[in-house]
Amino acid sequence: MQREKKKLSPEQREKLLQVLKARFEDNMDRHPGLAWAKVQAKLEANADKLWSLHEMERTGGEPDVIGYDAKTGEYTFCDCAAESPKGRRSVCYDREGLESRKEHRPANSALDLAAAMGIELLTEDQYRALQKLGSFDTKTSSWVRTPADIRELGGALFCDCRYGHVFVYHNGAQSYYGARAFRGLVRV
Repeated sequence: MQREKKKLSPEQREKLLQVLKARFEDNMDRHPGLAWAKVQAKLEANADKLWSLHEMERTGGEPDVIGYDAKTGEYTFCDCAAESPKGRRSVCYDREGLESRKEHRPANSALDLAAAMGIELLTEDQYRALQKLGSFDTKTSSWVRTPADIRELGGALFCDCRYGHVFVYHNGAQSYYGARAFRGLVRV
């Protein structure tokens, strides 16, 4: 039954492809030299990745192509919404952080939600690279993958962009805020 849930109907598939194509064509500066026909062919051959992109879109991420790896032949899609995706806000960093809360637990954690969507949280370096393609998280913030040594001490990292600069901060992994979500990526 879980497998069926991760399959798009023909109508959902077609609508998503139209949205992705329009966004791709409207933002050619994010992927110069790439052709939509090749991206679409990869998407049509990878139904599971298309489902993940649907989840990114459904939760407000506005995924778009931000890169191509010639060695692997993979396109990288990333959340390109101006602010952190609305459908993923108010989540703590991970399951351990979620379970450590005695009261006022959020509904989910960033890592659990990303795993359920079939996407990866951005690293700090990936987040910085994304900021070179536009202005993101000027009013919100996004959890980023946290190095194990920081996480072992109870912390987690998040980023935002203020005053034209990317800032990296720390918080307890159990914390959550209405203006913090996470940005993800998927390779197709």
